[in-house]
Amino acid sequence: MSVSIKSEHEIELMRHAGHLLEQVHDELASHIKPGISTKELDRIGEDMIRSMGCIPNFKNYQGFPASFCISLNDEVVHGIPSRHKIIQEGDLVKIDAGLIYKGYHSDSAKTHGVGVISEEDRKLIEVAKESFYEGIKFAKLGYRLSDISHAIQAHVEKHGFSVVRDLVGHGVGVDLHEDPQIPNYGPAGKGPRLQEGMVLAIEPMINAGRYQVKTLADGWTIVTVDGKKSAHYEHTIAITNDEPIILSSL
Repeated sequence: MSVSIKSEHEIELMRHAGHLLEQVHDELASHIKPGISTKELDRIGEDMIRSMGCIPNFKNYQGFPASFCISLNDEVVHGIPSRHKIIQEGDLVKIDAGLIYKGYHSDSAKTHGVGVISEEDRKLIEVAKESFYEGIKFAKLGYRLSDISHAIQAHVEKHGFSVVRDLVGHGVGVDLHEDPQIPNYGPAGKGPRLQEGMVLAIEPMINAGRYQVKTLADGWTIVTVDGKKSAHYEHTIAITNDEPIILSSL
């Protein structure tokens, strides 16, 4: 495993990429309403990314046919936007997105509740987000990679939810997916020591029911095996000699 260490200049470029991506997320959030198709959300987002002079990095990545992964309810990740998928009141909508700015990738994901959602769904979204912040308490020099993983799992399971095992976070840079892989579960104290200049996408994916998932016939969409809902929260962060910097946040 060769982990890329980024210079201050590279991190600055990635911070700008992340700020642009956050603007895209904010714009899409304003369009998530009952009656809109996931295909239309994808079009709005792609147009915005290109208007910034950037490239949507998911488009055609390993053959993925859209610019955004938009996953509804029991779809965990990699949902393919479609004009037939119409967002309804009470849905959970996961938007996973990235863009390339001056050769560097950004990557982040958010889960939105549409209109009035159940108390359990609200808690699921909240715990996914909280678990990210619990994880990055350990994204500092002196800790090991799995200290982040362990903190995420502990927080999620404390609230009665489960952590998806088959999908992981990852390094980010001139490639969308770089080493190291970052599971959202496992024992503390394992894996490489964190170093200044590492840039990592930390992305808890958590389920209301069992952690097991399966891939649909389209070859992309990953769903919960029990049909229960899932939430996803992701930011790209940089390890510094102090607190981690969240690059994909304004």
